[in-house]
Order: sequence, then structure tokens, then C-alpha cells
Amino acid sequence: MGELVERVDERDRVLGVVDRAEAERRRWTHRIATTICRDPTGRILVLRRADRHPRFPGRYDVMVGGAVNVGESYEDAAARELAEELGAGVPVRFLFTFLCRDGVSPVWFGVHEAVIKEPLVPDPAEIAWHAWLTELELREVVDRWPFVPGGREALRRYLAFGNADRPAAG
Repeated sequence: MGELVERVDERDRVLGVVDRAEAERRRWTHRIATTICRDPTGRILVLRRADRHPRFPGRYDVMVGGAVNVGESYEDAAARELAEELGAGVPVRFLFTFLCRDGVSPVWFGVHEAVIKEPLVPDPAEIAWHAWLTELELREVVDRWPFVPGGREALRRYLAFGNADRPAAG
């Protein structure tokens, strides 16, 4: 068996433990923990996935993340993935979840935010390129560049969520 994940229902309740590849093949809903990263000036990290990445190779994204392991919380998974993919050992702040049906299979995304002050050390098997963009710059490219569909949706929700109580940066 490969990577084990919890199969969940439309309300994010656990139904059982399954192999992630099988969940994707059968389009069973499971959980993905993600983090949108900002630098101290408020810019947002944009990355391009490695060309050999198994999901959406070569596509742009604003989310760093991966599958939530069996029994793991969204927050713990987000922090683990941030360390694995960017070498960043910083706290993550949980923001919201949403059910995304646009992708390899339906998934519940647990979206977090992290402020990264340290230099990034991207895993080349995961990330081919990265840059920090202002919200304005990101809004200009999100529909022009080939983005991961769930990342595009998460960004829109994140900007609406985060900007409810603060002015837009950039």
C-alpha cells in the first residue's frame, strides 16, 4: 500500500482509511493541508511545480502542501509540508477549509497562512521556481498563467477572507 489518507464525506467527516492513489483514481474525497506564505512586507509566495511532479506538473500555485496523514490535524500536516517542501520551520495559522471538486479528485483543503522571514530551501522534486508577488501582481497573473485549479480558487477565497478586515497590500 502507498500513502494512506482518510476518506471523508461532503461534511469532512472520516469514513475510513484508504490509499491516496486509490482515492484519486476513484475520486473519493480526502484531505489536503495547504499554506499560503507571505513575507514580512505582505508579498505572497508563488511557485511553479516541478515538471515531474505527479499532480499538475509545471503549473503555478500559491499553496504549499500535501495530503493529511491518518490521524493528523490540518495544522500539523501544513507545518510538516511547509518544512518538507520549503525547509521552513515556521508556525502556521489555520484560516478555513473548503471542498474543492476541481482537480485530480475532490478534496477538502485546509488553508493556512505563514509569514516566512528566513531564506527558502525548496525541494527541487516539488518546486521548480518561486517568487514573491504583491497581491496586485498576483491578481494580474492568476488567470493568465497556468495555475493549479484548486490553488486559484484558494487564492480567491484567501484574498476575500484576509481582506475582510485589512486593506489589500501591493
